[in-house]
Amino acid sequence: MKLDDMFVMTIDQRGSRQDTDRVDWAISRLERLSWVRRPERTAGDELQAVAGESAVVVDAVLDLIADGHWSVGIGTGPVDEPLPRSTRAGRGRAFEAARDAVEAAKSAPVPVQVRGTSPAAAGRAEAMLSVLGLIVARRTAQGREVVALMDEGITQSVAAERLGISRQAVSQRLAAAGYTVERPARDVAAYLLREADS
Repeated sequence: MKLDDMFVMTIDQRGSRQDTDRVDWAISRLERLSWVRRPERTAGDELQAVAGESAVVVDAVLDLIADGHWSVGIGTGPVDEPLPRSTRAGRGRAFEAARDAVEAAKSAPVPVQVRGTSPAAAGRAEAMLSVLGLIVARRTAQGREVVALMDEGITQSVAAERLGISRQAVSQRLAAAGYTVERPARDVAAYLLREADS
């Protein structure tokens, strides 16, 4: 039996032979999101997760790209049911697509690739995620700090007080970080991922 509308993410640490193992960090970072199957180490420096909501995938992708140590493959489509407790045992088109996608992501300028039921729609989702990836990857430490505060749902005035800077400085940092572009673009990326799974 096939279960539709699943997003499988296969994530591989970049340059792991010359780096420390970062998989446990990634699992801890991503666990806050609402997964169908939570992130799990599948082999060595690789992890995998299954989502039912495209917005979860977008959040995870951008967290990983901002960190700068990951290649991310996204596969959409049906998975075999019942979905096993462990993602390592998962089967179906979405798992196969995620494997193909992560291999392609390793050599992509922005390390994220999407493979889906509709190749054209997957390409559009991939393009939007790549643009978003460029935005988050180029943020300064100050930009990341102020964006994290805004993501808590506070006002710019409160953020300014917490950072000990002027409200104008907060606004300038948000502009430089591409925050006002990123937020609506996340919704577009989620929509395009759903299209790739249609």
